[in-house]
Amino acid sequence: MPKKEPGKVERIAADIRDKIERGALAPGARLPGVPQLQKDHGIAYQTARDVYGLLEGEGLVFSRRGKGTFVSLVVGKLLSDRTTRYLAAIREAGGAAGAFEAELKARGLDLKNQVVIDRDVPPKKVAEIFGMHHRAKTLKRARIMSACQPGNEGAAEVIQVATSWFPPDVVDACPVLAEHKTGAGGSKSRLAEAGFKQVRLREEVEVRAPSLNEAKALGIPADQSVLEITHKGLTSEARVVEVCLHVLPRSKWLLAYEWPIDSPEPG
Repeated sequence: MPKKEPGKVERIAADIRDKIERGALAPGARLPGVPQLQKDHGIAYQTARDVYGLLEGEGLVFSRRGKGTFVSLVVGKLLSDRTTRYLAAIREAGGAAGAFEAELKARGLDLKNQVVIDRDVPPKKVAEIFGMHHRAKTLKRARIMSACQPGNEGAAEVIQVATSWFPPDVVDACPVLAEHKTGAGGSKSRLAEAGFKQVRLREEVEVRAPSLNEAKALGIPADQSVLEITHKGLTSEARVVEVCLHVLPRSKWLLAYEWPIDSPEPG
């Protein structure tokens, strides 16, 4: 049986994909606009959009309204070592304000952070973790976190959306949490200085569909699933003093976990 020839979308996308993977198109390179792609290949406007939509779903390109379409700054997935990323020496490396910025710096990228700080009613599961009344408000730090090449914030690529919550009494004792910039090491370092040092972390990972707002913020198709990490920081008294909900595009992240399963045999 003869092999079916790929359609126009797949064929044109394959050519662009090959150039990206070979390095002929460098990370951050601007691609032709949709009208130009349409003209270059003699295809319909929607077909040209579908080409970029396919590559966007694979995490190879990203688009910014009014700015164009660019080769992803992270070709291949970001490896996030969840067992080491929150160590103080790592999350503070190079003056980084937390684990995510440290991960980007290690790849030669800068962090562009859009931060909205407010007092709001947390999601039900967060309120239950804190033991709060379901209508009580507490501090929320909502961030749209992007990677960009140094000196080029205009072509920033959103890599994750993260929202952190803290119990009201912890916020009162650590008011810097309500500031846009929390300094080297981020909230974990400031909490430690305020007497709420986290000595143990717990994470739950769920694969789900994004909300419309999440898909828009991440710049991904609405039908592409995301990873949601519910991250809990516990003190030596086993109290949860921080909950962060990380929403990650599945095309961009690989999560790694490692732990011992037995003690070495003596002698």
